[in-house]
Amino acid sequence: MGDWIIGALINIVGSVGINFGTNLLKLGHDQREKLSLINNSEGNEKFVPKSVMHFQTWRIGILFFAAGNCLNFMSFAYAAQSLLAALGSIQFVSNIAFAYFVLNKTISVKVMVATTFIVFGNIFLVSFGNHQSPVYTPEQLIAKYSNLVFVLYCMSLVFVVAFNHYLYRSGETIISNSSKNAGTYWRTMLPFSYAVVSGAIGSCSVLFAKSL
Repeated sequence: MGDWIIGALINIVGSVGINFGTNLLKLGHDQREKLSLINNSEGNEKFVPKSVMHFQTWRIGILFFAAGNCLNFMSFAYAAQSLLAALGSIQFVSNIAFAYFVLNKTISVKVMVATTFIVFGNIFLVSFGNHQSPVYTPEQLIAKYSNLVFVLYCMSLVFVVAFNHYLYRSGETIISNSSKNAGTYWRTMLPFSYAVVSGAIGSCSVLFAKSL
């Protein structure tokens, strides 16, 4: 069995674990919110909501989430980053099952169609993707990180992260103080800016993990 196959399998298990943990974390928050609503509806004004850490589902979820990330980190020692990073989309596939069985969510036809495309994309990726994982010496890595193009990329990334973080913070303030129309606009922008920051920082973590 090639190293890239081992890396791909570890990455898939890790990605599924991350997604399962995320759904358990969401379930823990839902249970906490449901408990608060029940007590409020009963007129229990002295009720103080417990921290989400008191819910067992949340604690189990954080363990799965941490273990999945550790497995993903380990997988980069066996296969190419381009292959493993794309395989992370397997989370969207597993999320359908977990959302249905764990969170009791209804799965729409559009989600099923999109997931089918993801499955076929992963099949092509594993079949025809880069299976080579070259090993660089510390000197070679330093030279690559010192490259002007990479330095400019990092500077651009810092600007993008800072701008979108500012956008997110500003949006939070505007939503809490503005009219309904402005709130609707910013409720669309907030998830976008959050995703940009998350993706930008996450891509660097993948790069540095592979460098190790």
